Amino acid sequence: MLKYFIILNPSAAKGAALKLKPELEQALNEKGLDYHLVVSEHPGQPIVLAKKACDQNYDVIVSVGGDGTANEIINGLMAAKTEGKTLPKLGLIPAGRGNDFAGSMGVPPELKSAVDVLVAGKSKVIDIGEVIGGDYPNGKYFGNGIGIGFDTVVGFEAAKLPSFLSGTPGYIIAALKTIFLYFNAPLLRIKLDDQELEMPCLIVSVMNGIRMGGTFMMAPESKPDDGLFSLMIVSQTGRIEVLKLITKIMSGTHVGHPKVSMPLSSSLEITALNGSLPVHADGETICEQGNSLRVRMHSKQIELITGK
Repeated sequence: MLKYFIILNPSAAKGAALKLKPELEQALNEKGLDYHLVVSEHPGQPIVLAKKACDQNYDVIVSVGGDGTANEIINGLMAAKTEGKTLPKLGLIPAGRGNDFAGSMGVPPELKSAVDVLVAGKSKVIDIGEVIGGDYPNGKYFGNGIGIGFDTVVGFEAAKLPSFLSGTPGYIIAALKTIFLYFNAPLLRIKLDDQELEMPCLIVSVMNGIRMGGTFMMAPESKPDDGLFSLMIVSQTGRIEVLKLITKIMSGTHVGHPKVSMPLSSSLEITALNGSLPVHADGETICEQGNSLRVRMHSKQIELITGK
């Protein structure tokens, strides 16, 4: 019988994740799973718990929380891998605000459905990105993607909203507010595998998954196991055009828009020639006013239990 180590972040979704614990335990017990559930006590602890679990003969480590929880567990697993340890599979039970990593990987948002996916055990070996710079000069791993510019400020503003405005409604309100807070795009130099761009960029999304902010489909054709990032670069545009573009991004119909480019690359270097770089990775702040960063792909690193 498979052994599951389950890490629940009680702070996910501003505390709502902890309220799911009884329902989760009931669903796990009904499936007859052999599991050990731990409620993390502080930020950063899931990194330590995941790394230690790699020495304890677990078959699957399960993240119960949002993108930040999964990100910490991914960083724990990658730290263990650099030490030569064999990794268990990674499972996801979405219990955060956006749940973009889980959604991008085909894990449904409903708890019982997510448990069904976990039990079914269908998996694929996915790529993992790494961003170097800002508050992480030694690097930080990510599973879903990083955002630079407008969408990062949206995340900052969404985090300030009350808990009842979570998920997509909160991100939409935050996006509308950000149109007036973050409008003058910084001039960026972006070095990709096979080209160099220099232009004012309102948004740069570097995606391994397909979406951010609940329903913003940044890279609808992204594949998490092809060794490449799917970028969405939005150049400077007017406020009214930004509003129109947001609706297109939500529906994934922005590909081909004259203000949008969608290159592929396994690595990139970004430098702010003027202005600064607000950056997040999987919703976690990398820097609020950075100057430069590097991003690189690590191909086929973690075996993920997925609904796709």
